[in-house]
Amino acid sequence: MISNHDPGKFHRSLHGWFRKNGRDLPWRRSRDPYAVLVSEFMLQQTTVAAVIPFYVRWMKRFPDIASLAGSDEETVLKLWEGLGYYSRARNLRRAAQEIVACHGGVVPDRMPELLQLPGIGPYTASAIAAFSFDRPVPVLDANIIRVVARLFDFRKPVTDAKGKYFIEQAARSLLPQRGGYLHASSLMELGALICKAGRPDCPSCPVRTFCRAVSPEKIPFKPPRKVVIHERDLRVFARAKGGIFLVPSAGPRWKGLWLLPPTRQEGEVILELSCIVTRHRIRMEISRARPRAGWKAFDPANLPPMPTPHRRALAILLEQHTGRARLRPSRNI
Repeated sequence: MISNHDPGKFHRSLHGWFRKNGRDLPWRRSRDPYAVLVSEFMLQQTTVAAVIPFYVRWMKRFPDIASLAGSDEETVLKLWEGLGYYSRARNLRRAAQEIVACHGGVVPDRMPELLQLPGIGPYTASAIAAFSFDRPVPVLDANIIRVVARLFDFRKPVTDAKGKYFIEQAARSLLPQRGGYLHASSLMELGALICKAGRPDCPSCPVRTFCRAVSPEKIPFKPPRKVVIHERDLRVFARAKGGIFLVPSAGPRWKGLWLLPPTRQEGEVILELSCIVTRHRIRMEISRARPRAGWKAFDPANLPPMPTPHRRALAILLEQHTGRARLRPSRNI
């Protein structure tokens, strides 16, 4: 238990702070399980600021489970374009299809059934249980893990089995008897606004008197980052009669998306871009080439779904070629 732990006082302090200071985020305006499902898929490894416009567009295009389940993959990937980690979009569509096929179009409210859906692990299942069905369950995203680790002054790795077990049990000890939505939202917001990574704003913390951390800026403890893998990726820019030639990704990276064609030949580089995809730092070198059999031409104004690095490169190349931007490069990888 954390020091000076009076559950009632802790909850009143934390939840009262959230009611006054919680951000007005679009997915917080609805308890609809589908809306929560979409937001949780989008927020995986992506910032709130980046997700908001994508979420708003998504909910206008696919306002319910049935509309998403009945869509084709290319349309889904196109709408997801720029958000990255495209397997999330494919899994979200597959989950919607399974919900329609096996659950009558209703998102299940039990953890075992949620965990059977594509792309849903323990965290997402817990988030749906708390935010949609108000269940008092631990919801352990990066923000909450950081808050809990600091409250308990846990100075060991939070990523190994022992660390994960400790954090889960500590988070359970903080749960109220009811009101999972308010509790999880409050902890998550505290981590996002006050108990931030690096140096937290301890004087502004509503539960600072309950916190054990002596050096909170050093918590949570994580092992060193994995070594970055450097890659060189040779691509070509080919066009004819106004069309841009692309090829489908052979996978597993960027499966279902279209790319600038690859090449093994060294040519005069007309554009060089770098991007990071998970642990890979990719240096893309693009040269000119003539169209080849097997490549498909697309109108620049009506392109298929493309990963951000390739779309950004194409936008720059078209601007160089025409003197004006034809595409809007996205900042998200």
